[in-house]
Amino acid sequence: MRHKFICLLLLVCPQLVFAADISAWQQTWQDAVTWAPELKTLSLLTVLSFVPVLLIAVTAFTRIIIVLSMLRHALGLPQTPPNVVLLTLALFLTLYCMQPVWQQIDEQAITPYHGQQISLQQALDNGILPLKNFMVSQTRESNFAAVYQMAKVPLPASAADVSLIYLVPAFLLSELTTAFQIAFVIFIPFLLIDLIVASVLMSLGMIMVPPISIALPIKVMVFVLIDGWSLITQSLVSSFG
Repeated sequence: MRHKFICLLLLVCPQLVFAADISAWQQTWQDAVTWAPELKTLSLLTVLSFVPVLLIAVTAFTRIIIVLSMLRHALGLPQTPPNVVLLTLALFLTLYCMQPVWQQIDEQAITPYHGQQISLQQALDNGILPLKNFMVSQTRESNFAAVYQMAKVPLPASAADVSLIYLVPAFLLSELTTAFQIAFVIFIPFLLIDLIVASVLMSLGMIMVPPISIALPIKVMVFVLIDGWSLITQSLVSSFG
């Protein structure tokens, strides 16, 4: 599994990060066979350093972690659950959402390349295509138009002609918009609880009692009773279709 994941990084990183000529990358990796072991280790570590960038730029991780973080603030618990818990949960949810994409990359690029059925250039093309299809399906046309307008280049004729240089920022903009829309819906019931508690305290003349001290346990209790974590995670995974 680790071997396949490293191969996936080697397939995706050249196109995504550098957007260089594929033939140049093909010659580079062919020449790498004659490198010293130290240079091979350094190259592998360099590729692995792009894992966080890939995780944020081309997967469902951005939407998931933003929604989970906003949910924490909606509950009134800015430090609970801890960041490491949310990151771990977001990582596994990302794996669930991206599993069909990983399978396509493995079947269309990694496995044929290891079997010497296709060239490195064809493996790069096949490996990046499922990611492009996923990002295009999750990106709004308005975000595409905004990115191309900022770059001052004409819009492509079809989704297949979209370059990763423009697709990645458009995808991230769309993910931010979707995540904030979901977070807004999550905030509404908790905001209503805050307003009801504050109104009750005001009507009772208890103006010196902080509303958050009463609303917080009520929000936590309601969230637990409706099995909120399961509902949120299931909704997030299903939002990617």
